[in-house]
Amino acid sequence: MIKHIVMWWLKDSAHGNDLQTNAYLIQKKLQDLKGKIPVIIAIEVGIDCSRSENSGDVVLYSEFSDREALAAYQVHPEHQALIPFIVEASFERRVVDYEV
Repeated sequence: MIKHIVMWWLKDSAHGNDLQTNAYLIQKKLQDLKGKIPVIIAIEVGIDCSRSENSGDVVLYSEFSDREALAAYQVHPEHQALIPFIVEASFERRVVDYEV
């Protein structure tokens, strides 16, 4: 199994929205992928509530059966359609993929 974790730091404003609105939109858009991309085993998207100087704004936790499934997710058109929105709304992204 592959666990795929991504954390984003968002801009104060983008797409005519404030940071919090974009965080909720990103959360909804990512969670909606569960029914659209069959290789997703689990997906969870959280919005930071600590607001500490070291915390990101949005985190994605997802699970895939293997590296091939993760690769299929990454190129899936539904996933690709979200990327421009997230890229425009964020200024930093970190990712960790690991096998268990």
